[in-house]
Amino acid sequence: MDQKTTALPDDAHTTVLALKHVVQDFCEARDWDQYHSAKDLAIGVITEAAELLEHFRFQNAAQIEAQFRDPDESTAIVTEVADVMIFLLRFAQRFDIDLSQAVHDKLIDNDRRYPVAMAHGSNRKAQR
Repeated sequence: MDQKTTALPDDAHTTVLALKHVVQDFCEARDWDQYHSAKDLAIGVITEAAELLEHFRFQNAAQIEAQFRDPDESTAIVTEVADVMIFLLRFAQRFDIDLSQAVHDKLIDNDRRYPVAMAHGSNRKAQR
């Protein structure tokens, strides 16, 4: 890994933009732009998300909690989370999506759709 890749200490000290740049540098050094269309990156997101889901399929709450206490299982889960995040960051970087703004805008929309008085303690899907 190059110096820029290893210089990301933790969430408290790393910006989304810095993560996007690290992923961009990693991919461009390997000439992967040609493989990173919107379709291919979206497929990557869903493929990696499915691999994350595999860890929890047919598991009850106690079994899932045990996985997070097991160092090997926890590491495998974290690795899948990272894979999903890398594909999302790459998608956003390639197609000029400001992730912070997108999350902010989506939360505003969700606040309208799920006001606290209606949604508190409920997981019902809102009508569009």
